[in-house]
Amino acid sequence: MSKQIFTPFLMTFVLFSLVFCGPSEDTKEIQGKAKQIIGALPEKMPGSENDSEKLVSLGKKLYFEKKLSQNETQSCNSCHNIEGKSAGVDNLPTSPGAFGKNGDRNSPTVLNAGFHFVQFWDGRAPDLKAQAKGPILNPVEMAMPTEKEVLKRINEDAEYPKLFAEAFPNDKNPVTYDNLAGAIAAFERTLVTQSRFDDFVRGDFKAISKAEQEGFKSFLAAGCTSCHSGNLLGGNSYRKVGLVNEFKTEDLGLFKITKRAEDKFVFKVPSLRNITLTGPYFHDGKIATIEEAVQKMAYHQLGINLSEDETKKIVLFLGTLADKNRVN
Repeated sequence: MSKQIFTPFLMTFVLFSLVFCGPSEDTKEIQGKAKQIIGALPEKMPGSENDSEKLVSLGKKLYFEKKLSQNETQSCNSCHNIEGKSAGVDNLPTSPGAFGKNGDRNSPTVLNAGFHFVQFWDGRAPDLKAQAKGPILNPVEMAMPTEKEVLKRINEDAEYPKLFAEAFPNDKNPVTYDNLAGAIAAFERTLVTQSRFDDFVRGDFKAISKAEQEGFKSFLAAGCTSCHSGNLLGGNSYRKVGLVNEFKTEDLGLFKITKRAEDKFVFKVPSLRNITLTGPYFHDGKIATIEEAVQKMAYHQLGINLSEDETKKIVLFLGTLADKNRVN
């Protein structure tokens, strides 16, 4: 009789232990490294604490405003699509402007952009506000001729003068190009993503699978964090493309801004947040798949040839960095 009672009890105890015994020592170690080397992405961007609801609302309206392009066909969202599952890009190698001509660089994602240390591939804008001023007046992009013409359209609109006044209540003349860019930047500061990797870093040991954890170990072992470090996994430094093995490109990168010989072929290191959603890849958008991008970076930047198996492991890990609300 006691044997019959003990056996079900033992089976229940074993099953309970398997389910609730907690993470393995290996998982704890991996989580510790993830927390120390990468870290979780903050829930808010720097500067957002000063953004009012009316300022953000105005910025959102301006972000989708096609009147900011000369022929009223383009908005910020045209190249940096945030609607639905879109990850802040148009998923094109390079983007067509208002009159159909393409730019010469791949459009980077706007998601989490306010965490980056500079904006654009060549870092020519120090922050979101400065970045927002550029495309509107760029002849290839939105092609507005002057700031004055932009403000003329805003002032002639039935809604914007009032919205600017509400967003900038202390300004005697609130409708300015500087304020327009500031409002767009305020909205962009709301575009923070959260991933399963962040959940893992914060202590949810089941947020990423054992295979994805192995992928993170492969990512570390390959030396990827020599460039892709910090909670953005990039976005915080410049690097020469082709650091170890030559990468052929006609784009001189940062050199176009500084004119210093040592800055030839130097670009801002892209963040790997949402990277599996933002292809095609590299500054010229010529790499179609994430697998090829991983292999080429390993070869050109680190001097190693990743096996197909190691590449798959790393790509599996990169998938954990995608915004949970945008993953299919």
